[in-house]
Amino acid sequence: MQLNNGKLAIEHEHPEYSLKRIMWRQYRDLYVGGEQFRVNADQYLIRRQKEPADVYGERLSRVFYENYVGSIIDWYTATLFRRDPAITFEGRNNRARKFFGEFAEDCDRKGCNLAEFFRSQFVEALICGRSHILVDFPRTEAPAGTRAEEDAQGASRAYLVGYSADELINWSYDEHGNYEWVVLRTRSLKKAKIEDAHWAKLTRWVYYDKRCFRIYERTEATGDHESISLIAEGQHGLAKQDRVPLFDLAISDGLWLLNKAGSLQLEHFNKSNALGWALTMGLFAMPVIYSERSWNQVVGESYYIQLGPQDRFGWTEPEGKVYQIAADNLTRLQEEIYRVCHLAHAGGALSGNLPQSGLSKQRDFSITQEVLRAYGDAVKETMKRVLRSVQSAREDGLNIDVAGMDEFDIGDFGTELNDAERLLRLGIDSPTLRKQAFKKLALKYLSDVRQEMKDRIAQEIDRAPEPGPAQKVN
Repeated sequence: MQLNNGKLAIEHEHPEYSLKRIMWRQYRDLYVGGEQFRVNADQYLIRRQKEPADVYGERLSRVFYENYVGSIIDWYTATLFRRDPAITFEGRNNRARKFFGEFAEDCDRKGCNLAEFFRSQFVEALICGRSHILVDFPRTEAPAGTRAEEDAQGASRAYLVGYSADELINWSYDEHGNYEWVVLRTRSLKKAKIEDAHWAKLTRWVYYDKRCFRIYERTEATGDHESISLIAEGQHGLAKQDRVPLFDLAISDGLWLLNKAGSLQLEHFNKSNALGWALTMGLFAMPVIYSERSWNQVVGESYYIQLGPQDRFGWTEPEGKVYQIAADNLTRLQEEIYRVCHLAHAGGALSGNLPQSGLSKQRDFSITQEVLRAYGDAVKETMKRVLRSVQSAREDGLNIDVAGMDEFDIGDFGTELNDAERLLRLGIDSPTLRKQAFKKLALKYLSDVRQEMKDRIAQEIDRAPEPGPAQKVN
């Protein structure tokens, strides 16, 4: 990266990033809601034509946000990760098995287990359409001569780093559609000493290509803008695989929830706030005087008025027809938000009295289950690619597979247990089939135990002798 008029090429942004970064920020506000949305409400609350600034300011101060899409994303995430994915390893390298057992419990060197790490990346993908996972290895002062030295130095302790969609600012693809190089940018605040009066803004750029990495930093204190400096460079952990160590957890456009429901959520926000404002203003009705005389009396809570024999007094009060239309429209928008997110069975009318048959509910939820399975396939495929790349970089000689994330009812395990029992009663003469069925059932039932224990159980099932004819299920 060369200097160009005082700036580094590392600061350049991809055209797609420049196009989508405002949209990503809006989608994140819609997901988070709460005070974050209130602070940025002026970007979303539409100002009426020629609306006075003080009136618009008062509407902003009263703004509220009914966050349906955030709850929908959290529901999908909780349902998909209700049971941890089942990770299996095949191979005789016990040291590698022990490493991956520890890796599954702490994959980012911050104490986060693998399922929880992918849960947060999945939420980011539902918000922004994709998230990014970096595979990295600790950097050491001197290269290790043997694998034992590498393990002793901790250089083989792979770990993952999660990046949001808007932290990948520039990239390029090769002829096969894989990354040629990427640039990741993060920002944070830091103090060199606790006695310092001001926080400094730290910006870091990390460049990766298929062989090497470079890390650049710039610290900006109050009134001080330092230049960008190169602080580290070298070969990265996946250089032998000739690939950039960044993996995408990508969601298709049809399953990108906030992109489908974002505009509906914004319309609901503006309509609900307009209705709320109208109802509030209706509580402060204006007096109306019917008189042929000139009117110059002051009207207020501490005053009285004097009327002539033919004069009449009243209050402005809307008939309420437009309020009913607005309320009906809000109900329809709410139902549409749930419908486009494939949760029509959960987004019924606000009154909650619309009848729905059991068959209809089952059909609606079957669609939701198919969407969940599609999400599960995306997560499992990304997890497999990440784990296999770590295995290949470490040269462990293991075969790694990821299963599960395809059953979502509480009673699913009982059903699957019965299905497996019927399958084994067919008498299929396949020891491999029996062992694979037993492993799938055991790992699903013990989904919340440590990965090391799961791996031990899987090995014991693989080593177990085949039952004799008298012991087999008839």
